[in-house]
Amino acid sequence: MAVVNSNSHQSEGLVSSCLTFVGEFVTLTADAFKRLVTSKLELKELLNQMAFVGVNSAPIVALTGFFSGAVLSLYISTFLFKYGATSFVGATVVLSMVREIGPVLAGVTAAARCGSAMAAQIGTMKVTEQIDALKMLSVHPTNYLVVPRVLASILMLPILGLTCSWAGAFAGWLVAGTEGVNSSVYIQSVSQFMKPNDITSGLIKTPFFGLIIAIVSCQQGLRTENGAVGVGRSTTNAVVISMVLVYVANFFLARWLP
Repeated sequence: MAVVNSNSHQSEGLVSSCLTFVGEFVTLTADAFKRLVTSKLELKELLNQMAFVGVNSAPIVALTGFFSGAVLSLYISTFLFKYGATSFVGATVVLSMVREIGPVLAGVTAAARCGSAMAAQIGTMKVTEQIDALKMLSVHPTNYLVVPRVLASILMLPILGLTCSWAGAFAGWLVAGTEGVNSSVYIQSVSQFMKPNDITSGLIKTPFFGLIIAIVSCQQGLRTENGAVGVGRSTTNAVVISMVLVYVANFFLARWLP
C-alpha cells in the first residue's frame, strides 16, 4: 500500500512539474515577444549574443556537420555501389543533410553549447541576487536578459543550420569520391533531385529551434535556487529539455512542412 501511495505521489509530482514548466514557458515566451515590441531593445547585448550564438558556434557546428555527412556518405555510397545506384548518392546525402540532419544537429549543438551557457549565466545571476539588483535599477530581467537571447537565437540558428548542412554535403562529396562515386555524378544527382523547397523546408525549422533553446534556457536560469547545486541542475535541465523539444518540434514541423 505504501508503494502504491509513493508511486501516486511521484506521478502527481511529475505532472505538476510538467504543467509548471509549460506555464512558465508560455508566460515567458509571451512576455518576451510583448517586450520585443513595446520596450527598447538592448542592442549591445543583442550583438554580443548574436556573436556568441552564431559566430562562436559556427566552427563546432561545421565540424559536427562535416563528419556527420562523411559517415552518412560512407554508408550510403557503399550500399548503393553494390546495386549500381551510385547516381542517387549525392541526392540522398545532400537532401538528408539539408532537410533533416543539418537543422537538427545545429539545434542540438546550440542547445549543448549556448543553452547551457545561458542557463548557467542567468542562474548564477539569480542565486547571487543580481537579477534583484536589476529590478532595483528599474531594468526588467526579461527585457535585458531574455529578449536579446531569444532574438539572437532566432536570427542565428538558420545560419548555423546552413553551415551544418553544407559542411555535411561537402564531406559527403569528398567521401563519395573515395568510395568510387564520380564527382560529376554526385553533383548531377544533387542538381537533378534537390529543389529550392528542400532548402527552405530545412531553414524554416531552425528559428523554432532557436526559440525553444533560448526560452527553455532562460526559464531554467530564472527559476534557479539553492546556490551552485541549483545552477548545475538548471544547466543540465536546460540542455536535456531543449534537446528533447528540438526533436519533438522537428517531427511536427517535418509533418506539416511540404
